Amino acid sequence: MITAKRILCTLSLTAAAFTGSTLSAEARSTSAVATDSAVFVERVDALNGRRLEPASMLTRGDRVVTVVTWRRMRGTGGFVLTNPLPARLAYQRSASDMQEVSVDGGRSWGRLEAMRVDGRQATPEDVTHVRWRIPASYAALGQGRIAYAGVVR
Repeated sequence: MITAKRILCTLSLTAAAFTGSTLSAEARSTSAVATDSAVFVERVDALNGRRLEPASMLTRGDRVVTVVTWRRMRGTGGFVLTNPLPARLAYQRSASDMQEVSVDGGRSWGRLEAMRVDGRQATPEDVTHVRWRIPASYAALGQGRIAYAGVVR
């Protein structure tokens, strides 16, 4: 078993480092973005159908949804939000078309269907990082949410 707290801790550390390491030099000098993450586990049963519950304990095979909330504190222009995936979480999909993935620890980025690993088509299990380019028009709204799904390995 893995605790949702461990996954959240990984995401929180990423969020804390976000403004220093994942924004371009121009964005770092002109903006401040606060982020927060929450992890939910998907439950399905005949009575209630599909629902998301706050995750406390996770087991292998659990499908989780991570929601990253961002808030523009000051500045203008777009920015980039990056999250490394915990090793125990296999990427499934994002709720945003703005997402790119990395399969090599964050060195290269692209759409999953365009990525390659050792000469073969990359699979969701190969994803190490997810990032979103938030355009200036969305950033101007002041806040937003991005979600992605994964399965506990």
